[in-house]
Amino acid sequence: MDTHIVIMAGGIGSRFWPMSTPEFPKQFVDVMGCGRTMIQMTVDRFAPVCPMENFWVVTSASYVDTVHEQLPQIPSDNILAEPCARNTAPCIAYACWKIRQRHPQANIVVTPSDALVVDSAEFQRIIKEALDFTAQGRRIVTIGIKPTRPETGYGYIQTEAPADVPSQASEGGAILPVTAFKEKPDIDTARKYLAAGNYFWNAGIFVWNVDTITESLRRYTPELAAKLDLMAESFYTEREAGVVGAVFPTCEKISIDYAVMEKADYIYTCPGDFGWSDVGTWGSLWTLLPHDAEGNAVVGENVHLNGCKGCIVHASEAESIVLEGLQDCIVAERNGRLLVCRLSEEQRIKDFEK
Repeated sequence: MDTHIVIMAGGIGSRFWPMSTPEFPKQFVDVMGCGRTMIQMTVDRFAPVCPMENFWVVTSASYVDTVHEQLPQIPSDNILAEPCARNTAPCIAYACWKIRQRHPQANIVVTPSDALVVDSAEFQRIIKEALDFTAQGRRIVTIGIKPTRPETGYGYIQTEAPADVPSQASEGGAILPVTAFKEKPDIDTARKYLAAGNYFWNAGIFVWNVDTITESLRRYTPELAAKLDLMAESFYTEREAGVVGAVFPTCEKISIDYAVMEKADYIYTCPGDFGWSDVGTWGSLWTLLPHDAEGNAVVGENVHLNGCKGCIVHASEAESIVLEGLQDCIVAERNGRLLVCRLSEEQRIKDFEK
């Protein structure tokens, strides 16, 4: 099987300021304090699935040098520069059209660059199961995460009742037809989803054959497909950067969910339970880090807490930080920028005057 991994790495991580800034967003930061950035951890996780020459990164033109620095093992031709952000459908289409030109039988996994997975072995098993399934015909699989709590910060995938749908994959797992995609719910709706048992968190990880995704985009977004055909004439030539720079910004801003996933009738999900988080907020990071006896989570060797409870402190570059009497707060410092904020107000961080 000719497997390829496409990593989407163009986001700015606005809810993680000041650790994440538009100049240096969270996918390029060692968020966990483990010595590896988020995008490096993503590549590590997928490394057993296919050779490194089959990895692709789609990112902003302003981040290309950073990708080269952090992922020197990925070929330069496989780092695709978006001249501007146009949402996920144009981003994914650019990579898939380019892959198809030289790999017409490719099976592709598309993944965000900034999620965390605890059980990599189980994650790899699920990905390989989905690849086997999509290689057999016109099928698209999105990875569903078995919910562990009534989460309001994620979109959900609704499936047919698991008990009523036989497994359509290999032994050891089930691939289920998708009934609907649900937007981020309120807390009461999230509780109902959790109780129902046939709703899964949407991880934004997609698996498909290259023919399936290109045919789907031609059918459901023909204007976008036409622009990709125009750009494809320049792929792997000296003209590519100029042509992409001229045509890509004219593509409609549209997500892959609206472009294909919510329209096609051959969408499936492969539910997984491998300790996934999109690490989208300071609160989600707090749940993933080790805690001291008072429930504080700290990244940084020179942080001193006195009478603090339930806080998250991220200050790996600080010479010394002393905190006293804080409760349920975020304290983050990077490059001279300092944030002190109640955890309950974290959704407002992207809107604060900075």
